[in-house]
Amino acid sequence: MDAVKGAKAKRMPRAVREQQMMDAAVQTFGQRGYRAASMDEIAELAGVSKPLVYLYLNSKEELFTACIRREAKALTEAVQAAIQPELPADEQMWAGLKAFFRHTAENPDGWSVLHRQARTHGEPFAAEVTRMREEIADFVTGLIGAAARQGVPRASRREADLADRDMAGLAQALVGAAESLAGWANETGGVSAKEAAGMMMNFAWTGLGGLMRGERWSHR
Repeated sequence: MDAVKGAKAKRMPRAVREQQMMDAAVQTFGQRGYRAASMDEIAELAGVSKPLVYLYLNSKEELFTACIRREAKALTEAVQAAIQPELPADEQMWAGLKAFFRHTAENPDGWSVLHRQARTHGEPFAAEVTRMREEIADFVTGLIGAAARQGVPRASRREADLADRDMAGLAQALVGAAESLAGWANETGGVSAKEAAGMMMNFAWTGLGGLMRGERWSHR
């Protein structure tokens, strides 16, 4: 049986074999956690020998890092692919949020790797997720700026303009809220991507609308 498995592995193209190992690793890390997951489990799930896993990726740490990078890239690309730049800023954000929640729901193990495992096991894993988060936050910052330009009459724009730091801070808050909501939606079950995106739009965009009109909350 092992000989047959080895023969099949040898005939498999390298790219396909790597993808198979990465799929198995994401599933194992996502469901078992980084520390509890073993290379033996990953190799068995991938249908290859453990030495072969080490041949492609030298250590458990390197394999986990590769999983983080792959899942972060897939999530970022899914969000960016959903955006149509010619649409109004709110429609762009709506499309991006739907893509975000759809991807996290359809890839729960990958989202667990990014949202739970990578963040709780220190550097350099957390740094990999931070890079993805900053890329998405930069994109959201641009949408907030576009909304300010599109939604405010020229005569009142000076009063309603948001400082760059304000837009960056709001983007960070929105990304953090979306991440928490995705975690809640996946754990709760029965929450569609469209429903989750609607919750975020009601929470975030309605408030942003007031800011675009120059409204500010102040402590009395």
